[in-house]
Amino acid sequence: MALSGLNTKGQVAKTRAAEADAKSECLVYVGTYTNGKSKGIYGYRMDLRTGGLNSIGLVVETPNPTFLAIDTERHFLFAVNEISRFQGKAAGAVSSFSIDTQTGMLKLINQYSSVGSGPCHIQLDKEACHALVANYGSGSVAVLPIEKSGKLEEACAFNQHEGTSINSERQEGPHAHCVTLDKGNRFAFVCDLGLDKVLSYRFDLKQGTLVPNEPAFAKIHPGAGPRHLTFSPNGKHAYLVNEMSCTVNVFDYDAKHGVLKEVQTVEVLPENYKGFHSGAEIEVHPSGKFVYASARGPDLIAVFAVDARNGKLTLVERQSTRGKTPRHFGVDPTGKYLLVANQDSNNIVVFSIDASSGRLTPTGKILEVGAPVCVKFCQ
Repeated sequence: MALSGLNTKGQVAKTRAAEADAKSECLVYVGTYTNGKSKGIYGYRMDLRTGGLNSIGLVVETPNPTFLAIDTERHFLFAVNEISRFQGKAAGAVSSFSIDTQTGMLKLINQYSSVGSGPCHIQLDKEACHALVANYGSGSVAVLPIEKSGKLEEACAFNQHEGTSINSERQEGPHAHCVTLDKGNRFAFVCDLGLDKVLSYRFDLKQGTLVPNEPAFAKIHPGAGPRHLTFSPNGKHAYLVNEMSCTVNVFDYDAKHGVLKEVQTVEVLPENYKGFHSGAEIEVHPSGKFVYASARGPDLIAVFAVDARNGKLTLVERQSTRGKTPRHFGVDPTGKYLLVANQDSNNIVVFSIDASSGRLTPTGKILEVGAPVCVKFCQ
């Protein structure tokens, strides 16, 4: 009996140790452009205690998987394929893959048309029942149902944007750049660079439909070029990075009615910077205390502290990304590390995050990968 008890205690200890090890490690997937050195999606194993990364290599070959999304159960990964033609039509594609958590490898389940050209962003609803896709080239948004097996189905909703804004070269028509669901899974917001609007839709989880909300959009400053939108962890505020003006808009969010109210605009660029600039990504730290925004041209990440009372931002620092063209970045699930995908220097640079100030410090770890454009964590 005593021996049996010791064995049981030993097994429990081993199980807890295994669970602790599992929580201290995660998979990292990198989407890329495949017109150069890259062939598809690349994988890494990350030690969340040390920030160490071990390369798995090419986990699946697929053309231009420029934005990725992973379901909360970590069974499936979805990617937009930013291609010009799919199945003989002028459209991009959406791909579904199963995840082998033991090896990190991906296996194609199926693909469907994105029902528009230049798909550049994808988000899953909270139940992983639908994939919402923004088509930059044609300025539209589509919703594709997802079966429990991870298999995609043909789009069940499609909304084509219309209009222009003041920049005749960049804003000659609609260019949907991002689709984001609120915390309640009830409203979808689509950043349209070409219209200088964040369009608001009522999202039906059962049917997968998108119906224009009232009001139908939040108007952004002319020529700003809204790109990516994200919400605070408590769902009370939203943050928008603008590509053309390189600014960040702060919104109060009315979750009951799906309404964004702008309360602040802050600059991402240094005060005297006059060169090429292009805002790219924005992310809120898991703690909700900090907001990060990247800018191509000066190749930096601006770090902002969040006022817990009203969600407004105060600049903490601007940190070089140690690479060229920071297209996207991601903060790991523990909030200890930030990984920047520098598209034109073909590398991912790892930074540690100061828990009290949000400041970034390069760890010295640099991953070489061709044209990285998206970083996603799977834990």
